[in-house]
Amino acid sequence: MEQKQIVRQMIELNKKAFDNSFSAMSELQDQTGKLMLNFLEKADWFPEEGKNALQDWIANYKKSWNDFKAAADDGYRKVTEFFEQAEKPQTPAKKKK
Repeated sequence: MEQKQIVRQMIELNKKAFDNSFSAMSELQDQTGKLMLNFLEKADWFPEEGKNALQDWIANYKKSWNDFKAAADDGYRKVTEFFEQAEKPQTPAKKKK
């Protein structure tokens, strides 16, 4: 097996592991956020400003989480493109006479 193919397969495996881990953590965070908002909805003693602050915090967290995922996907895309270019047969440059 060629080294370039091995590296490409390692990158694909790494991306799949990252995507699966990210998905699991994202689901956990979403459920925790829903649970917290549900609790706050029923907590009459909690100030409204605090509820709004927590809702803003959750919204900012989700935006940052999605930005991080987009950056990771972009990085994997760039690495994949790099190795695709490296796998193409190289034609030697012609010398000028």
